[in-house]
Amino acid sequence: MGRNLIRVSGDYTQEFVDVDGARIGVQVYPEPAGPPGAPVVLIWPAMGVRARYYRPFAAALRDAGLAVIVADLRGTGESTPAPSRACRYGYQEMAADIGAVLDALKPRLDGRTRLLLGHSLGGQVAVLHQALHDDGRVDGLALVAVGLPWWRRYPGLRGWGVLPYTQAIAATARLLGVWPGWSFGGRQAAGVIRDWAHTARTGRFPVLDGVDAEAAVRRISTPVLAVSVDDDQYTPHETLDHLCGKMTAAPVTRHRYTVAEAGAPLDHFTWVRTSAPLAARIAAFAGTLPRR
Repeated sequence: MGRNLIRVSGDYTQEFVDVDGARIGVQVYPEPAGPPGAPVVLIWPAMGVRARYYRPFAAALRDAGLAVIVADLRGTGESTPAPSRACRYGYQEMAADIGAVLDALKPRLDGRTRLLLGHSLGGQVAVLHQALHDDGRVDGLALVAVGLPWWRRYPGLRGWGVLPYTQAIAATARLLGVWPGWSFGGRQAAGVIRDWAHTARTGRFPVLDGVDAEAAVRRISTPVLAVSVDDDQYTPHETLDHLCGKMTAAPVTRHRYTVAEAGAPLDHFTWVRTSAPLAARIAAFAGTLPRR
């Protein structure tokens, strides 16, 4: 496992973390204005969404006084390997990637409050990291537009479409050995789609390497800020409520990010572009976490 500097862009420094044959791209933004040692937010994106998409959100968080690091999910953006029939990774490996990045960034994180923030799939992976690998390195967990996409928790008749849709994607990934990204989620390893479709079908996390992930999630004690977004077409409010109900040992602060609060239309992705009020709320939450 190692970390090396690759290049500097106008917005961030691009670094990479090597872990178990994969390479995780990490974008490190400049420190915010103000006193040194600001809390650090480590962001894990949605399925198929590149880390650079979060530049407006990173700017809003920095304006709110937080240091920002954004990682690309394994197989997306700057991270490798590119999804193919040869890839065997799923939720278990993606959750472990978070620990590898935390280890590699340790000199930068020492003595600072650390907030792990996940969007959509990145939120599921962040929850699983805390469930399976928590060793005190993370002080708080923020979930934005996240949920378990269990078909029974979608309002109205939507769930009756979610179930066949998600399972058809999983069947295609099994048949082809990879999900090609047709109209949803970008190209993904079959194992990622397998685990995601399991949550949609059952409302539960899968067993990972013989470990009961559901039981592990119930033991999470890290403080959680859970934010659902108005007009979210993929993870409506009810799906995040379902996920929060599993974290029975954690202090959970629940919030709905509304169109009125944002001052602009919202959905599963566009909240990133109008995130200043949300960034202020996240900074306030970070301020309640224990200092190191």
